[in-house]
Amino acid sequence: AALLTLTRKRGAATYAQTLQNIPETQVTTLENGLRVASEESRQPTCTVGVWIAAGSRYEDTKNNGAGFFVEHLAFKGTKKRPGPAFEKEVESLGAHLNAYTSREQTAFYIKALSKDMPKVVELLADVVQNCALEDSQIEKERGVILQELKEMDSNLTDVAFDYLHATAFQGTSLAHTVEGTTENIKRLTRADLASYVDIHFKAPRMVLAAAGGISHKELVDVAKQHFSGVPFTYKEDAVPILPHCRFTGSEIRARDDGLPLAHIALAVEGPGWADPDNVVLNVANAIIGRYDRTFGGGKNQSSRLATLAAEHNLCHSFQTFNTSYSDTGLFGFHFVSDPLSIDDTMFCAQGEWMRLCTSTTESEVTRAKNYLRNAMVAQLDGTTQVCENIASHLLNYGRRIPLEEWDARISAVDAAMVREICSKYIYDKCPAIAAVGPIEQLLDYNRLRSAMYWVRL
Repeated sequence: AALLTLTRKRGAATYAQTLQNIPETQVTTLENGLRVASEESRQPTCTVGVWIAAGSRYEDTKNNGAGFFVEHLAFKGTKKRPGPAFEKEVESLGAHLNAYTSREQTAFYIKALSKDMPKVVELLADVVQNCALEDSQIEKERGVILQELKEMDSNLTDVAFDYLHATAFQGTSLAHTVEGTTENIKRLTRADLASYVDIHFKAPRMVLAAAGGISHKELVDVAKQHFSGVPFTYKEDAVPILPHCRFTGSEIRARDDGLPLAHIALAVEGPGWADPDNVVLNVANAIIGRYDRTFGGGKNQSSRLATLAAEHNLCHSFQTFNTSYSDTGLFGFHFVSDPLSIDDTMFCAQGEWMRLCTSTTESEVTRAKNYLRNAMVAQLDGTTQVCENIASHLLNYGRRIPLEEWDARISAVDAAMVREICSKYIYDKCPAIAAVGPIEQLLDYNRLRSAMYWVRL
C-alpha cells in the first residue's frame, strides 16, 4: 500500500523543474582516502556500490584478465562468509547484486530496501576487503570464464570493438580485452589474483556511492565502521601513472566468407573524459543517429544516414559511439551489412562525417541537442542508474557534474562549433578500422583514408 501511495503522489514535472529539483550529491572523504557519495530521494529502495579505478588498462600481457576473474569470484564467498552463507544472507534481504569490469573501472553494487543499507554496506566492505579466492572456486570459475570466452567469440559486434581497440591502441594497455586471453585464464593462479587485489583495491581509488532513500550521515557512519580497514596509499601513489595510449591509424581484418554479415567499425581518436569537446562530439553523433531495419519510420527518419540506409537498403544496422577513457578515446561508427553493401554503406557513412565537418545545419543541431537532453534526464530513472552516475563522475571528473551544468553545455553548442570540433577530430585524420566476416568488398586502407577529406576549391 505504501508503494502504491508513493507512485500515485508522483506528479508530472517540466524539464526545467526536473533539473532544478534534483537532490544534491553529498560527498565525504574518509581518513584513508575513500570517497563516500550519495544522493537522497524519497525511494523505498536504494542502490549502494563500490566503484574502483581498476580494469584491463591496469593489467599487462601476463595478467590480462585478472580483474575480470576477480569480479567472477567477488560474490562466491569471503573469509568471514563462506559462499553458501553469503548467498543466504543476500537472499534474506531480497537484494539484487551485480558486478562488472571495464577497461578502467570495476564495480560491485547491491540494490535493496532502504532500511537494509547498513547491512548492504557491510556486505560490500566484506567483498572488497576479504574476498576468499578459494582454490575450488577459482577452478570452477576458470571453467565458467573459458566458456564465456567461447560465447563472446560468437558476438561479432563485441569482437569488432575488441579488434578496434587492439589496432587503435596497439602495443598499449588499452589494446587488452577486458576478459583477457584464453591462455591467461588457464594459467592465472590464486597468487596472481591476490596480487591484483592487493595492488589495485586501495581506498583513494574507490568510491562508495549510494542513491535512494538513505541518509548521507548514516552512510558515512556505516562506511567508517566497515571500510576503515581498506589500505591507504599516499595520494601520489593512489592511481598508477598510466602511459598515454597513443592512437594508431591502422586496421585489423578478419575475413570469414562463411559468415552471413559483415561487422565493420571505423574510429578516429577522441578526447578523454574531462575534455569539453565531448559534449560537441556527442551532439555530432546524435545528428548521425542510429538505425536498425526493425525501426519504424523507414525513409522518414530525421537522421540523413538512416534515411539513406532505409531507402537504398544499405545495411542491417549502424550505430555511432564516443567511447572515452582518462586521457584518450574512440569516436566512430559501427555497421552491420550484407557483403555486397559494404562499399556503399562506408561511402555514405564517411560522407556524413565530412558533412559534419563542412555543412552541419542549425536545425540538425537543435534536434540533436533535444535528443541528448532526453537521454540525460533518462539517467534519473531508477536508483541504480543514479548511483552509477555518481560514482563514474567522481572517478572520471573528480566531482559530480549537475544536470543543470550539462544542460548549459549542451545549450551552448551551435552548428559552427560542431563543424569546428568535428574538423579537429575527423577531417583528414588517419582512422582505425576493424572488420570481421565476409569483407572482400571493403576497400583497402588507403582508399578509406582518402575519404577522410574532401577536395575543396
